[in-house]
Amino acid sequence: MWKSVPVLLTLLQALAVLGKRVVVNWDVGYVDIDRDGYGPRRAIGVNGVLPIPPVRVTVGDTLALTVHNSLNLTTSIHAHGLFQKGTNYMDGAASITQCGIPPGSQFTYEYVVQQAGTFWLHAHDHHQNVDGLRTPLVVYDRGPPPVKYDEDILLSFEDWYTETFTERLRITLDPSLPFPPPHRTGFGLINGVNGNLTKPIHFQPGHTYRLRLINMSSTRWFQFSLPGHAMRVVEIDGMYTEPLDVDGVDIAPAQRYSVLVTAHSTNSFNYHFNATMYASFIPVEPGLSPRIFIGDIIYQQGAPFVQAGSYDDSFRWAKDIDLHALDQEPALPVDRSLELVIGRSLYSTGQNLDHFNNITYAPPITPALYTTLGMGNMAMDERVYGPQAHAIVLKHNEVIELVIHNSEDVPHPLHLHGHAFQITEYGPTKQFLPSNATAFPVVKNNGVPAKRDTVLIVPAQYVKLRFRADNPGVWMFHCHMDIHFAMGLALTFIEAPEVLQKTQKVPPGMLELCVKQGIKTTGNAAGNQGLDFTGLPPVPTIVLREG
Repeated sequence: MWKSVPVLLTLLQALAVLGKRVVVNWDVGYVDIDRDGYGPRRAIGVNGVLPIPPVRVTVGDTLALTVHNSLNLTTSIHAHGLFQKGTNYMDGAASITQCGIPPGSQFTYEYVVQQAGTFWLHAHDHHQNVDGLRTPLVVYDRGPPPVKYDEDILLSFEDWYTETFTERLRITLDPSLPFPPPHRTGFGLINGVNGNLTKPIHFQPGHTYRLRLINMSSTRWFQFSLPGHAMRVVEIDGMYTEPLDVDGVDIAPAQRYSVLVTAHSTNSFNYHFNATMYASFIPVEPGLSPRIFIGDIIYQQGAPFVQAGSYDDSFRWAKDIDLHALDQEPALPVDRSLELVIGRSLYSTGQNLDHFNNITYAPPITPALYTTLGMGNMAMDERVYGPQAHAIVLKHNEVIELVIHNSEDVPHPLHLHGHAFQITEYGPTKQFLPSNATAFPVVKNNGVPAKRDTVLIVPAQYVKLRFRADNPGVWMFHCHMDIHFAMGLALTFIEAPEVLQKTQKVPPGMLELCVKQGIKTTGNAAGNQGLDFTGLPPVPTIVLREG
């Protein structure tokens, strides 16, 4: 049953021999900075600077990221998209795989990087990523990549607000204030700076460029296009795809794309790229929502610019259901199907909270991974993880199909830790569709489905996802719009606990992070035995369902 574990260890050892040790030191602290032209505010940076420099490694390298916490709250760092096979405890999800790093303390995340592709590092405690603690992570192939290009160009996109996330969340959850709160239009950053001040991209005639596009936003989408140039999608969320020609990509929060662009054969003209920041649920305000950022593609200084035309019905946006995995893995045969319904309700706390299947998420006190490792046979009992962790135990190597319905009036980008899933079908959730609306068509991937780790589900839609539970660990599944995550739209997969108990051990230095805070590293969600949850906050009840 566990014969794959020695094979994995052998592979990791072989990769480590090939790679080098990449040491990155972060002193995480507060900085005062004006990123949007609206004046300075307190943000979170690294080593006194913001934006945080990208981290670049190669498959087989060992990344040693030392985080010293100079904040006044705990912090943690998640490598978004890395599966952490064999190192679940390095996933960085506070309250799930670790206790946060206390103020004044430090911890080193160290693991062999096993995947090539486009990823990012971000805080996974107190939603500090929204206030700046986020940066790209690029992992290069150890050998020649499966796609040919001459140069790598990184473009990261972020939304930015005049208020801190703590203030925005307070306004959202305060029962005495109107809900929903007033919309914030926000501002757009490209490569960490004001989107209007983006540095030009330089093209040489005939060269092919790999543009790595990362949306690190907390609430906003970015549409990216290069008018006058063909774009070819070759990677989504760290997973290579068969090439697909498109005119533009629409990138939800936390998603990534790599597109190949071949420059024209002459340098007679220069061009523009378009990056439009928007959210479908934010009313249109000219100049504010959407915000359009125009950057320069320079072939030759002084050459005239070709003016782009407007989008029309022939414009081809990339759609993940149309993509196919490069590894040609067919749709997995389903062993178990789980239905999840996204909703929002007024709770007994007076707050409007989000939920999967009427359970609004709240973190445990003892990290769920430590409960899994320390509860023996009881780790198979979903109840020990607490009434609001929404724990779902998965059997080792079973194929799970998630059928997710969105009953809300806003879209949700949903991210799964520890895995990439196949996207096999989209369709209408008719019972949640307004009576005057047209139902979405059912769209299936007829062939080899693409895989990614963050999927977008729009209102009144369902999506079907499949993955094999071949990575023993405790993995979050949550909305990557941070405000919705904070409102409870999350759950926890407890994957193969009996295998996990035999194959992984948390490093002592990580356990010490809990000890410093008086948090137990054994027991159930409250750090107690059995089903005694004394110490956990009261579980709120639904008073009124939205819609």
